[in-house]
Amino acid sequence: MPPMPPVGPNRRGPAGPNSGRVTGEKPKNAMATLRKLLKYIEKSERLFFGLMAVMIFITLLNLAAPFIQKIAIDCITLDNKHLNVETAKLLKMLIILGIVYISNSVFTYLQGILSAKLSQRTVSTMRRDLFGDLVRLPIKYFDTHRHGDIMSRMTNDVENISNTISQSIGSLISGVLTVIGSVVIMLAYSPLLTLISLSTVVLTIFVTGKMTKFMRRYFLQQQIILGKLNGHVEEMVTGYRTVVSYSKEKDAVQDFGEMSDELRKCGIKAQICGGVMGPFMNCISNFGFVMIAAFGGWFSLKGWITVGTIQAFILYSKQFSRPINEIANQYANIQTAIAGAERIFEVMEAEPEPDNGKAPVTAEMVRGDICFKDVWFSYEEGKQVLKGLDLDIKQGQKIAIVGATGSGKTTVVNLLTRFYETDSGSITVDGTDITEIPKDELRSSIAIVLQDTVLFSGTVGDNIRYGKEDASLEDIKRAARHANADEFIRHLPDGYDTILSEGGANLSQGQRQLITIARAVLADPKILILDEATSSVDTRTEMHIQQAMIALMKDRTSLIIAHRLSTIRDADVIVVIDGGRVTEAGRHEELIEKQGCYYRLYQTQFAGNKT
Repeated sequence: MPPMPPVGPNRRGPAGPNSGRVTGEKPKNAMATLRKLLKYIEKSERLFFGLMAVMIFITLLNLAAPFIQKIAIDCITLDNKHLNVETAKLLKMLIILGIVYISNSVFTYLQGILSAKLSQRTVSTMRRDLFGDLVRLPIKYFDTHRHGDIMSRMTNDVENISNTISQSIGSLISGVLTVIGSVVIMLAYSPLLTLISLSTVVLTIFVTGKMTKFMRRYFLQQQIILGKLNGHVEEMVTGYRTVVSYSKEKDAVQDFGEMSDELRKCGIKAQICGGVMGPFMNCISNFGFVMIAAFGGWFSLKGWITVGTIQAFILYSKQFSRPINEIANQYANIQTAIAGAERIFEVMEAEPEPDNGKAPVTAEMVRGDICFKDVWFSYEEGKQVLKGLDLDIKQGQKIAIVGATGSGKTTVVNLLTRFYETDSGSITVDGTDITEIPKDELRSSIAIVLQDTVLFSGTVGDNIRYGKEDASLEDIKRAARHANADEFIRHLPDGYDTILSEGGANLSQGQRQLITIARAVLADPKILILDEATSSVDTRTEMHIQQAMIALMKDRTSLIIAHRLSTIRDADVIVVIDGGRVTEAGRHEELIEKQGCYYRLYQTQFAGNKT
């Protein structure tokens, strides 16, 4: 069974020391992000090329409409104040024009379907890859990043990408094709008038480039603050009882309000900047239409072009500028999606948990001899937690590790399970350095029962089965009996099929702890770690848990981390860690006689009981 990750060095909860930072963040290369997005889009080749084909048809139909209108208009001429109408040709052109518009509507509907499918498949693949990368990240990453921010990347950022792909990719493809087609036809009609209409393109590119650099930072900052806000909400919901217990509701609301205001201000700036792009582009386009109408009218009077050509030219000019305006109007959404994609790829590109273990060691082969030799470790550079720690544990021994808060007890567990890597020194299991043992095999040979119980959505039976996925119901019941959990489980409304509420809130703390012990029993580990497993329950419940743990520890190498020294008096060896080193080791009676560090800890705990 993969052991449950303990809370890391940052004992204050999901937010690490560097979580929620906004200042100093800079947007990354937008083009590099777009290239990465395109790779995901290309994974749905059939849908992508199907959408391309549909967009080509739509573009051809859009380009054909002004050409047909030109012919229809030129069917009406004025000769010596006499109106001439080619009725048959005009009717034919109108029928063709109607077919073009109907066909355009059908293909546009098909484009919507293909765009939606493409966007959902793309983000589905991206979401799956993101989650796959998340579970390969080291524990340190989750200790130093807000959980709410991570969830925001998985949900909000991915959803923004989905919406943008669905709404914008068709416009982008159609826009490129339309611009090319419009320019070619316009050149065929009048190269001079085409140059006049294209004079606005230089102005458009200049304005777009300047505004893009200015706006991007606001959209990235908006997503960062949103992740920070989600992290705060997640912390408040998770720790709501603590918030209420300390009457901190007003403070929580005030903190939320400050972050919400920060998001509001940044959002307003981002949306204003994104919204300004559209009017700017419309103004430039309208200026281009005026120039075409003025010069076109003059060319018509000169007899260089017909009135129908002017009409067609204005329509083609609109089609030429329409894609640019559409992209400008959607610019806010596009920038939000790019900012979200940057944050997603940032997680995907984070350094995964290293695993260089290639030794032919399996969980079944592990006996349980553990040796720490001159181990140095720090969570933050320059702040050593362990300072040359030496510890030798024999197979089947029950070792208790005690010490003051912050002495490095839990760090020993973090290093043994390779949640963190040592700075120097070595840790061996059965004589093999743990860095050479595949992590899956190492962790499968270890089970951890934590002070803070971790239960998942599902039934009681499912939570016990987490220790061994192929376990039968009888195996689960047997493990529960060994853990002294069977009796209370059978009295639940649906027994082992009882659905647990979030985190097992419908059970008592002691009952949740017994279920995690049953899970460990089912996993049948060679090495057992009990990390202050009874410190948060009452004395009577502690007695039941102690009995369950005694059965669980039988014939296993066991490491017990405890604050309550009364729970470890019968340990084979009690190890006292102080200042990152082992200062004392021996049985309870021996250490009491020495009257050293352990004696002082023991006296501190029990002095109050004797007075």
